Amino acid sequence: MSDDREQRNEVFGAPPNPGHPSIPTRDVMKEDFGIEIPVENVPLPSRGVVYTADDPLHGHETVQIRAMTARDEDILTSRALIKKGTVISHLLKSCLINKNIDVESMLSGDRNALMVALRVTGYGAEYNVEVDCPACGERSKQNFDLTQLEINRLKIDPTIIGTNVFEFDLPLTKKRIKFKFLTGVDEQEIMITAERKKKQGITNENVVTARLQHAIVSIDNISDKNKISLFIRNMPAMDSLELRRFIDKHEPGIDMKCWMDCVSCYEHSEVRLPLGATFFWPDADE
Repeated sequence: MSDDREQRNEVFGAPPNPGHPSIPTRDVMKEDFGIEIPVENVPLPSRGVVYTADDPLHGHETVQIRAMTARDEDILTSRALIKKGTVISHLLKSCLINKNIDVESMLSGDRNALMVALRVTGYGAEYNVEVDCPACGERSKQNFDLTQLEINRLKIDPTIIGTNVFEFDLPLTKKRIKFKFLTGVDEQEIMITAERKKKQGITNENVVTARLQHAIVSIDNISDKNKISLFIRNMPAMDSLELRRFIDKHEPGIDMKCWMDCVSCYEHSEVRLPLGATFFWPDADE
């Protein structure tokens, strides 16, 4: 029985019982096949200043990932994960070197930086995708270089280092807003709510207010969610616009906007690259 258990420990990498000699581990890919999975340092747009002192990302401007493997492609094709909307989180968890990092609490911009880095290391920088021309609406296939995307690093300080809380004074009502940049958890909740409404036959027409409800932490130190929701729905359009402009301008992340040349109207226009699970699959015709 003891021999059987020790053999299973060796196969599955479980730690041996106290008193038993340590079982040596081998890197089969490196030692037997001569292949070493690359590890990359990815810049964090947030510079790590928004994470609490006990978070592994606190104060770190970069994070390490390993290149994608066939095992990670299994994650991308998992119907269960796609249905739950957690496929990207599982992919990030799989490829991060530090397994103590909570990918769902990461800022969306930091997550996007990891996604772009994983796409480049996994399939290369060339990204062929169909996009709509902003000028004429014609859909065409365009080729983009992902290494040319710019990093928008955080340039404003939070109210307290180690917190994801920032301030903005509304120009019209003069209310002081405390807000946060959205995280993976926030994006997931927004998606789930939208899907639930879609199943009920309700079209998602509250995109602006939904995102503000997740972003705003307090208004003049009032943090009651019901009161904040009421204020958001009734806030002057000018205040709403200026707040959203401020958040968009300063949100750390990857600038996913690129320029395209339309094959139909020949206009040179700026477009936003789609970012999702399909982002990781090279064009099947290539």
